[in-house]
Amino acid sequence: MTKVKAHKPSATFHILTIFPEMFTGFFNESILKKAQGNGFIKIQVHDIREYSDNKHHKTDDTPYGGGAGMVFTPQPLFDCIKAVKKLAKKAPVIYLSPRGDRLTQIRAERLNKKHALSGGEGSSQYILICGHYEGIDQRVIDALVDFELSIGDFVLSGGELAAMVFVDVMSRLVPGALGNIESHQEETFSKRLGRKKEYPHYTRPAEFRGMKVPEVLLNGNHAEIEKWRRSQLK
Repeated sequence: MTKVKAHKPSATFHILTIFPEMFTGFFNESILKKAQGNGFIKIQVHDIREYSDNKHHKTDDTPYGGGAGMVFTPQPLFDCIKAVKKLAKKAPVIYLSPRGDRLTQIRAERLNKKHALSGGEGSSQYILICGHYEGIDQRVIDALVDFELSIGDFVLSGGELAAMVFVDVMSRLVPGALGNIESHQEETFSKRLGRKKEYPHYTRPAEFRGMKVPEVLLNGNHAEIEKWRRSQLK
């Protein structure tokens, strides 16, 4: 097997969080681990607490106007974002929030195309803010955030899971990250499949506990196989 040569990352993700340890396992397994090892993507996690002026590295406070929960104070986030911007000057600052626009495959592809040069020389860079508590001070959003993204109409305890989803989705669009450049081009929600859900997949054995693989997949007729697969799209 030919070993993939490492090269300048095609995508770099800067993640701003108060829980950096949450990413250790996820980013060190499977496709993301290989993509990093082969130099296709780069992931940098920045601890927001390190930028806090508070002697206890506090990053939250009670909300003005009252109410339950705590809110991210502006100072640590402002300083953290400013510092990371020095590393990624053209990178969009994205706040992961249920108030944001829904992250879909189409939106991911558009983002990938739009920011393909944000890191220079055909690479892309993203700065992701992981909120927590009741959210972050609105002044951070007004002054420094380019746009907000949501992964669904539900509320998470923090933006860390959303950041993992974003990195996974966007990494799959990086040429070479999946090994086969065509891997992401024919799967659920891809343009090639008309944005529909993918057809069923089968592997050996041809019969398992009385359940058989459709005969059309066994006859070697690629035209018929393609026709069957298209008929199975939803």
